[in-house]
Amino acid sequence: MRLKSYFADTIEEAISQARREMGSDAMLVNSKRSGVEARHLGAYEVVCAGETEARSETPDTQRKRSAAAAPPMDRLSQDVTELKQQMERLALTLARSGSGMAGIASDPELSKVFTQLTEADFYADLAYEVVGRMTTPVAPDALRRELGALVNIDSQLGCQGGSPGWPARTVALVGPPGAGKTTTLVKLALQHGINSRKRSQILTLDTFRIAAADELQSYAAILGIGCEVLETTAALAQALERHHDKDLVLIDTPGLANGEMDGFEEMAHFLSSYSGMDTHLVLPASMRTADLRRVAQRYEIFGPRKLLFTRLDETETFGPILSQSVRMGKPISYLSGGQRIPEDLEAATLDGILDLILKAEPAGQPRFGMAAA
Repeated sequence: MRLKSYFADTIEEAISQARREMGSDAMLVNSKRSGVEARHLGAYEVVCAGETEARSETPDTQRKRSAAAAPPMDRLSQDVTELKQQMERLALTLARSGSGMAGIASDPELSKVFTQLTEADFYADLAYEVVGRMTTPVAPDALRRELGALVNIDSQLGCQGGSPGWPARTVALVGPPGAGKTTTLVKLALQHGINSRKRSQILTLDTFRIAAADELQSYAAILGIGCEVLETTAALAQALERHHDKDLVLIDTPGLANGEMDGFEEMAHFLSSYSGMDTHLVLPASMRTADLRRVAQRYEIFGPRKLLFTRLDETETFGPILSQSVRMGKPISYLSGGQRIPEDLEAATLDGILDLILKAEPAGQPRFGMAAA
């Protein structure tokens, strides 16, 4: 089965195009008016599903494929992403309509809970879902219980059963420019490498930013651990084999802004393909909600297993942290809220995240509001 977008002046014409290309069984999945940038292609964009003629690769074949032979990102992956977004918008529309929205608006207690979530900048569709599961009278800890059921935490570094011939724990940090990947990587190296007496190594592919490698090498020299600057994905694979005896290897990657992803498909394929790679997507908690969602979507091609949020000291609303985790179906690993090394980095905890969202005041909390681990 494959998905494809067709542009035409009428929906019927687009469906006809789909059936000519994919066969008479092609089905309409979604339709919408074309955006301004695609208006010249047709008044409507229609997503259809049909059988593909190409034989799919088996999982075993995919694993064996070399990272150096990584294919370019094609239209299919974009179609799937667009379809997910369209379905999410549809779910939100349905949630706002009918008795669901009316029930929340007419009940003062549910309305108060909904307002609390929206003030925390919770994603609207998720806020409706949470409130929709609640009944009145609302128990004092009902919202905390509902949110707690959504929290997914995994602060373990490395993957169980990693790749043979690789270091025991291999961790890569990916994310947009300015997210704080390099500083976070140094914090992890100190907390989980040096302080735990683990043999550690830093590898960096960030030759994209001026003096980025010099900065990381300076940190590594202070910490007394090795740091290698690598130019290519092939060099990274060789370095991992060379440091197979290390307990922890941390990999820094370039921060890629919108429009800079071209040319990095090979790196993305390498990080997403190997079972021993524990990739954390580093996102600034202070980023605008719409930008956070867009950036997270852009970095899906790197196959992140976990989300790591930074810059918690620069915001007072923490709903997007949990909302993005739920939306992506990925656990939260660490939270960071400052430049101090290594103090301003903590393993995420259930109570800590709930305290942030609900603005609780746990004893001994650091300045960015996270409960002590």
